Amino acid sequence: MRLKLIKSIERGQIMEMMYLAKDGSVSQRRIKILQVEGEMFQAYCFLRKAKRKFLINNVLALVPIIKHERDVV
Repeated sequence: MRLKLIKSIERGQIMEMMYLAKDGSVSQRRIKILQVEGEMFQAYCFLRKAKRKFLINNVLALVPIIKHERDVV
């Protein structure tokens, strides 16, 4: 997971994440990862419209959001 986070920073990708919160609830968030530090990472959360810190071990799923551009004919 750590390597996936670092690659996301290098590529400047926006990611879709399923995250397990401290209270046991699961949330789906759209994030842009800013920094990986130890067992945590910092990301801009589009849901909360703020920078947030997340535990790497609490990430359930992480996939890049791929924008498809239409070819103009």
